[in-house]
Amino acid sequence: MKKSIIVAVDAMGGDDSPEKIIKGIELFHKNNKHVYYKLYGDKNLITQCITKKNIDKSYYEIIHTDEKIENEDSALSAAKKGKNTSMWLAVESIKNKTSDIILSAGNTGALFVIAKLNLKMIENISKPALSGLWPNKIGMNIVLDLGANIECDEKNLEDFCLMGSALYRSLFDNIDPKVALLNVGSEEIKGHSVIKNTYQKLISQKSNIFDFKGYIEGNHIMDGDVNVIVTDGFTGNIALKTAEGTANFITTELKKAMTSNIIGKISSLINVKNLKSFKEKLDPRLYNGAILLGLDSAVVKSHGGTDYIGFANSLKVCEKIVKGELIEKIKSNIN
Repeated sequence: MKKSIIVAVDAMGGDDSPEKIIKGIELFHKNNKHVYYKLYGDKNLITQCITKKNIDKSYYEIIHTDEKIENEDSALSAAKKGKNTSMWLAVESIKNKTSDIILSAGNTGALFVIAKLNLKMIENISKPALSGLWPNKIGMNIVLDLGANIECDEKNLEDFCLMGSALYRSLFDNIDPKVALLNVGSEEIKGHSVIKNTYQKLISQKSNIFDFKGYIEGNHIMDGDVNVIVTDGFTGNIALKTAEGTANFITTELKKAMTSNIIGKISSLINVKNLKSFKEKLDPRLYNGAILLGLDSAVVKSHGGTDYIGFANSLKVCEKIVKGELIEKIKSNIN
């Protein structure tokens, strides 16, 4: 096979691994025969899973290690476990340019620390940012930072605008990014000094890389008027967890309402197509795959608790990032 894209996979990271990981690869592999997988982890466990799946042997190799990062490990203890863990070896493969991108569903803090220990920052970027996909009424948003940095200054937020714009172009075939800063109001006088200073810099620069749309409030994130939303990691993480919790609450309560009595059950049967579409729109598995931006190699984090469908979707993100030349686009934007 032609190894056009090589994905280094931490096969031991996340819940139900490596079974979930291999099943996700099988699902993605059905329609994507140009991706090659370097699987890092326990060879016996991986082999037991993968031999039962419909994955051609020419599309993967297994790099054995007995050691792995546990979900309960702190970032520091994970780094100390170090160089023989499946996560470390997977990250090291993109450092050595033997893989194009790394994907892990393992410990988030550990992945960030190990990635930063092994990989260089892109020149002129001082802090990495965790970005994610977020649905809106007409398509998809990129939101960052989602938790890598609790505090940010004006330069960090400007960098996030440039990196988020590059990611959007990579994922969505060079569609022009429309960028906004997440704030407590849409007026210029609203917000703390860092966000107001960033606003003034962006409004005066007239960037040809993205279209700056000013501020956006939390209740307008899903309107679709902008497609790259920038904030500090503290605010972004709270917004993300609130949205995830709200979506889960709505789908759970709707299911209860539609199955609690005979009228609800009849109504759900009549509207089964519409209900399925509604559920899919709020399904977090479809937007799985957070991207750590700012490093000179591509690092993608799958949600540890997702299932094989979510993991398959994170592989789709990996494919688009490599095809879309994300790192090159970020360097071009920064320079």
